[in-house]
Amino acid sequence: MRKPFTLILLAGLLLLGCERDTTYDNFATCLADSDAKFYGAFWCPHCADQKELFGDSKDLLPYIECDANGKDSQAALCNEEGVKSYPTWKFPDGTVKNGVVSLEDLSELSSCPLPGEGSVMEQSNEE
Repeated sequence: MRKPFTLILLAGLLLLGCERDTTYDNFATCLADSDAKFYGAFWCPHCADQKELFGDSKDLLPYIECDANGKDSQAALCNEEGVKSYPTWKFPDGTVKNGVVSLEDLSELSSCPLPGEGSVMEQSNEE
C-alpha cells in the first residue's frame, strides 16, 4: 500500500519541478514584436549565455541562426545584414549591439518593459 502512494507522490513532485518559468515570456515576445533581431550561431557560447538570461523564455526570442549547419539556418540573411560576430542584436532604429547585451539594455533599446516594470515610455514620462 505504501509503494503506490510513494510513487504517486514522487510523480507529483517531478511534475511540479518541470513547470515552465514564464518570467520573461512577455519581455521576449515584446522584443520580437518590436522587430529587434538577435543573430547568432548554435555553436556560439556567448549566444548561449544571451539565451540563458531569458531562461525558459529563450525560445520566444527573435533569434536568427546564422550558421549554415544550424537548425532553421538563415545564413544568407545574416550575410545580407552584414553580421560578422555573434551574438549581434539589431534594432529598428539602426542600433547594433555586439556581444551579450544585458536585459536592462535590451529593455532600453527596444522600449520593452522588464518583468515587474511599467513600459519604458511610461517611466521616462514620469521622470
